[in-house]
Amino acid sequence: MKVQSTRPHGSPSPVRAEFGTRVAERLKANPNVRPAKTEAAQMFVHPDFLSPEECAMLMRTIDAGSRRSTLLTESNDPNFRTSDSCDLDRWSPEIQPLDERIADLLGIEPQFGETMQGQRYAPGQQFRAHHDYFHEGERYWADMEQQGGQRTWTAMVFLNTVEQGGATWFPQAGVRFKPNAGQLVAWNNMNPDGSPNKLTLHEGMAVVRGTKYIITKWFRERPWVK
Repeated sequence: MKVQSTRPHGSPSPVRAEFGTRVAERLKANPNVRPAKTEAAQMFVHPDFLSPEECAMLMRTIDAGSRRSTLLTESNDPNFRTSDSCDLDRWSPEIQPLDERIADLLGIEPQFGETMQGQRYAPGQQFRAHHDYFHEGERYWADMEQQGGQRTWTAMVFLNTVEQGGATWFPQAGVRFKPNAGQLVAWNNMNPDGSPNKLTLHEGMAVVRGTKYIITKWFRERPWVK
């Protein structure tokens, strides 16, 4: 994930453009999926994607393996990202079926997906506005380009219904998602021409009461190499 930057975000890409169109068409054809109420980005919602039992298992896994969340680049704001994270073992008998179900929902081959990450937000914890795509003018880009290139789609699932706060807010796209257990939100981080979509800027708003759990799956334009 990337903090906002004034450096170049990236240029158009026919490969990413085709990738985005293909995934969006698959999601539109799924009767369990609805488009989000925004024209700013390709964005979709699947209510009840995960069962209560699957959500409970993932929350236990996140609790057992949590660590302090990190950033790709430094921020002058010590409160920019204050959550805890957990890298989920994609080959675990419990995790692999869920990991591959997300890939199948989007119609993306599993090898294009990064390791799925779980996040936990206690009261007061947050993730300020950022993009999921890589800003290609940053120093880290050379490594990311070699590891599968640009991030294309993001799939995020809320694992519990938070008592107060903790919404995922896209301020420039004009849409906000309250944490509802089992609900998946997927969005294309690219524009129709395959360039990074600045309007996908989003924020994990601070939790007020309760604890927020989510999982996030990022997909690259090429098979991910770590």
